[in-house]
Amino acid sequence: MRIFFYKISHDIIKKEKGVKMKKIAIIGGGASGLITAIIAKTKENEVVILEKNSQLGKKLLLTGNGKCNFWNEDQNLSHYHSLENVPLEHWLTEERQKEVLSFFQNLGIIWKTKNGWYYPFSNQAISIRNALEEKVRQVGVQIDNDFLVEDIKIEKNLFVINTKKESMTFDVVVLATGSKAYPKTGSTGDGYRLASTLGHSIIEPLPSLVPLVLDKKIDASGVRTDVKVSIYEDGKFLREEEGELQITDYGLSGICIFLLSRYASIGLANQKKMTLEINFIPFLQEEAHTWMTNISKNKKISSVLDGFLNYKLGNALLKSCHIIPEKTWENLEKEKQENLLEHLTHFKANIISALGYENGQICLGGIPLKEVTESFESKLIPNLYFTGELLDLDGDCGGYNLGIAWISGMTVGKEIARRK
Repeated sequence: MRIFFYKISHDIIKKEKGVKMKKIAIIGGGASGLITAIIAKTKENEVVILEKNSQLGKKLLLTGNGKCNFWNEDQNLSHYHSLENVPLEHWLTEERQKEVLSFFQNLGIIWKTKNGWYYPFSNQAISIRNALEEKVRQVGVQIDNDFLVEDIKIEKNLFVINTKKESMTFDVVVLATGSKAYPKTGSTGDGYRLASTLGHSIIEPLPSLVPLVLDKKIDASGVRTDVKVSIYEDGKFLREEEGELQITDYGLSGICIFLLSRYASIGLANQKKMTLEINFIPFLQEEAHTWMTNISKNKKISSVLDGFLNYKLGNALLKSCHIIPEKTWENLEKEKQENLLEHLTHFKANIISALGYENGQICLGGIPLKEVTESFESKLIPNLYFTGELLDLDGDCGGYNLGIAWISGMTVGKEIARRK
């Protein structure tokens, strides 16, 4: 009954003052929903955030392992993607990108950078979440937590939002629900369902920035090592990344794997054979066989590998090659020498699967960009907007997906505030 009373009391005030105010519902109190609400709130606009969780920004608190990598200095459009491969310049303009840091500066956020990645100086995601929530309350946005939207209908050019208990009417609706990634944070695909009932098509959501499961196990769980890793689709090279690889009991993780995982998810969904190739000695600049011969000097092969590999990883590779660790390089058969070098520089394994929505940081797919305007407004239904991860717009690791949330939310908020 609390929300119903809120609506009636404000209707009375408006009639007394003779003011025509717009009612804006923002469904979802995550990153994009919060920034949309802050900018959309004006004296002429009543803004309500309808959040299914008991708190705002639940997923935001988990980003960057709790440190919240919220932006990246390198804003080249190559870091952003759409499954339909549409040009992204219209949505991710330089002007919009420049506004982001100014916004956070005005919120009082002090940041630091590491290799171009932006973090709050506190190293805590809660600093970002709290600053956004405080601003939302300061500008007068109403927050309704534990609010699950059942459906949305359109009646006489107004949006009727229904719950199990009541109905509410709004002039403008913003779907900022997130995707299916990290469902424990409440991202269970509600936005896809609501958009679909309103006539929008949905590009199949796929998990991304996610660990990968391989058909060949590396028996060195827990090891982290710097590598060069490439991904192939039906034998065709797609992309290469260098960085830290994390070996797990189910497969591989780490930023370089996350950056390649979108290609794995897309390829597997299209029934393609997806293969990873790992170079465990990416620093090598000379011919591998000559280099190995020069550094061996009659040492045990296990001791040679200890000079540049984690011992668990070195032993795992020797075991995979059926090489006795006490053997010297000089005493190995040529076939085993070549096999070991192949494992070190071109270790290949087929990708069985990506780990799924519960382990994916984001989702690919969603609302097609061809169905929205440059202001992220629906081309099918006026005054219906989409922000953040619900859109078919995703980014690499490094703050790019929060960048999408900020840019889309700011754009929608400004458009709502602009319209009378």
